[in-house]
Amino acid sequence: MIRIAPSILSADFGRLAEEVAAVAAAGADVIHIDVMDGHFVPNLTLGPLVVEAIRPVTDLPFDVHLMITNPDAFIEAFARAGADWISVHVETCPHLHRTINRIKELSKKAGVVLNPATPLTTLDFILEEVDYILIMSVNPGFGGQKFIPSALRKVSELKNILRTRGLEIPIEIDGGINLETIGAAVKAGAEILVAGSAIFGTENYAQTIKSLRQKALEVLTV
Repeated sequence: MIRIAPSILSADFGRLAEEVAAVAAAGADVIHIDVMDGHFVPNLTLGPLVVEAIRPVTDLPFDVHLMITNPDAFIEAFARAGADWISVHVETCPHLHRTINRIKELSKKAGVVLNPATPLTTLDFILEEVDYILIMSVNPGFGGQKFIPSALRKVSELKNILRTRGLEIPIEIDGGINLETIGAAVKAGAEILVAGSAIFGTENYAQTIKSLRQKALEVLTV
């Protein structure tokens, strides 16, 4: 099941609620929300109050990606604010099992994220606990970056690991996803495609999302 997840990091923050409503009406499946702390990544974005403010705009799932040094301190706040999915970086969680289970205790989907240079072996003892896995295809911190090709091999290897272990866990990919890269990402095994500037940098969100979805589905029908 292919899902298109516009990343509001590339939206117009001066009219954020309108932007979220627009991509929801344009056919998005998920709203991806990048939370950055200016410490784990070199940027500072938004907090729970902003998530709470835009929550009434759509019923689509809010996929909150915590790119922060101490995610445990903010999980409950984002859950209360309206997050449906919450993902944390393996690089920031010394007690990852505890963190993942805390997210699930709050009745939210729990995801784990890997930076481009982080090996899949870090997931070995947590795979059975997570609801989805996010593979970064850029170094996190900024929108509009160029896709890192080695992410495709990581997605493909992860897909094989999941098959071998009999696990049906969706793989999400984030960074540099556009009409040129989405096909290869889906072919490698990604099912949730995060796209920021590729959507918000265009005039017609509905046409862009439709084109991205068609490009993704073409790979599956070959």
